[in-house]
Amino acid sequence: MPDNGRPEQAGPGWHRRSRILRIYFTADDIARTRLAPALDPLWELVLALQMLRPQRGDLLFGAWRRNAVPHMRQARLAEMLPLLLALTPTIGYFPDFLNPADSIRGLDHGLEAIRTTPVRRLAADLGKLSATKPLPPRARPLAAGDPATLISLTDALARSFDVLVTPHRRALEAAVGRDRQARAHALAVGGVEELLRSFRPMMSWSAGELAVPGHRDQELHLDGRGLLLIPAYFCVGGPLTMFDPELPPVLVYPVERDPDVLPMRTETASLAALMGTTRAAALAALRHGPLTTTELAPHAEHLPGLGQPAPHGAPAGRAGAGASRPPPDAPPAHRARLRPAGRQEPNGFPPAGQDRPPPARRGEPSPVTPGGSNSR
Repeated sequence: MPDNGRPEQAGPGWHRRSRILRIYFTADDIARTRLAPALDPLWELVLALQMLRPQRGDLLFGAWRRNAVPHMRQARLAEMLPLLLALTPTIGYFPDFLNPADSIRGLDHGLEAIRTTPVRRLAADLGKLSATKPLPPRARPLAAGDPATLISLTDALARSFDVLVTPHRRALEAAVGRDRQARAHALAVGGVEELLRSFRPMMSWSAGELAVPGHRDQELHLDGRGLLLIPAYFCVGGPLTMFDPELPPVLVYPVERDPDVLPMRTETASLAALMGTTRAAALAALRHGPLTTTELAPHAEHLPGLGQPAPHGAPAGRAGAGASRPPPDAPPAHRARLRPAGRQEPNGFPPAGQDRPPPARRGEPSPVTPGGSNSR
């Protein structure tokens, strides 16, 4: 599946290394590049499952996680939860079969595509994943294409979607809709090339090449297939793509989250309108106990608009100052995310009250294998 894309060494300053994803377009690719018509439910779900565990750039999702974790424990998911968490690591590779192209047509279509995944795809994806980490016992029948296990997996994904995504769907659709409007305007003004230029500073377009800095080294030749651009609410690191270059090419990218569409919107949204999303979220985090700047930094460093104040006199709740556009040096990460540190319960969740890992292990190397692309 996708590759988290972050370089293997994830210590301080890793984004300064000259790692980059390069996507090459022909004239046919430019003609066939398009914007997803709506949010992709399975991409949002996979990214939300990753967000259950702490990672860099997740400061705005602390309240969402505190609410989601107990609900996941209560949603008849105990049997499948170890497999769900194993399939969606927060760093490195995760399987391509979790994000079928049919998902853009709706959750039911995506789940049906997972249930009918060819055995060779299951075996290849899970074989690659098992090379980076131990997998729970249920992974073995899944790799063999056992129908009962596939049904259990998709049922668990559907229940997880109901817990993690459905309650916040209005906010997700609003954020994704605003992004699509902005991209559609760029497309109308200057065609596909202007659309691709609109992604600066997250990525840059020049002479038939889309460059995504900070991603692990990778080249993707579209070869006339075009590129599907998918905006994602739960994406916090940077653009992601699929690992297998033979699959339909996609680029998943983070959208801005204005104060009125923050996860678990509370009074923090009003504060964000006055002082910026990052500062408001930092104040919210400090309510749960004192933190040093070092402890806050790993969560906040990828958040865009760092410390941006709202325009003078802007009304609370809709200032536009808390947008989450990454700063120019923010590392876009396909599926290679920083390893969560800190004590974990047997089911993989952090213990109650521990939403953030101790910062000491944040710089551990990623298990991503060189050349992998689905390490988001």
